[in-house]
Amino acid sequence: MEETAQATADRAAGAPQAAENELEHGVPPLGAVTTAMLGKALRRGIRDFTRKPIYGLGFALFYVLGGWAMTWLTVASGQSYWLTFAAIGFPLIGPFAAVGLYEVSHRLEQGQAMDWPDIAGVVLRQSKRQLPSICAVIIIVFLFWFFLAHMIFALFLGLSTMTNVSSSMEVYLSANGLMMLSFGSVVGFLFALLLYMITVLSLPLLLDREVDFVTAMITSFQCVQQNFLVMMLWAAVISVSTFAAMLPGFLGLFVVLPVLGHASWHLYAQVKAAGSPAD
Repeated sequence: MEETAQATADRAAGAPQAAENELEHGVPPLGAVTTAMLGKALRRGIRDFTRKPIYGLGFALFYVLGGWAMTWLTVASGQSYWLTFAAIGFPLIGPFAAVGLYEVSHRLEQGQAMDWPDIAGVVLRQSKRQLPSICAVIIIVFLFWFFLAHMIFALFLGLSTMTNVSSSMEVYLSANGLMMLSFGSVVGFLFALLLYMITVLSLPLLLDREVDFVTAMITSFQCVQQNFLVMMLWAAVISVSTFAAMLPGFLGLFVVLPVLGHASWHLYAQVKAAGSPAD
């Protein structure tokens, strides 16, 4: 009888800790996205990066080293297919790096202590949850885009005189070349838009709640659809700043990627707060 009472007491003592580690189930109510939220998210992203720069620099290092490696391999081998491997490989680590930055921002919000083992542990735990499934979806979309891009190339330039398209740029200035570039750009934009719509909120949602990846992607898609103009502005901020950061030898990614990662968490947090106003 005494052992049973002691076991009950031990479970009661451990209950708060277990509750802290459990995530809430289901998608929270999400409010409307405003341009003011975007500005606030960026400011908070900059604040988090400056408070804990070591984490942002550490996660960004993977991208910078990857960019350098792929550039060197492309130049050294003269084969552009290394860029294809980079485009496929980065989505495998991207969501996990983003989750690490989300966790840093979350802990700063809560005033919790953190160190590399804590953050790495959170990232590793995501490999046993829904995040690998989203990575697989991203890879499938990329592969389908590469297949379709080859089809578009063959459709417009398949009957052209054989030439090295890597060194002979004039083929792209022909009528068929210009039509291929225009049509391919539109199709590529649609693929990029799809990936953005299904991931922009699903990644922080998966860290915050216990929810399946399909529901998370649908929720993200619907939120972008309902707040299309504002979320397109956010997409423009991400794409333009990331492109600019890559120009100086990828070095700008050391700052831009962490800031955008932290800011993405804060945007999600604001949208969630807007959907659950205080009584």
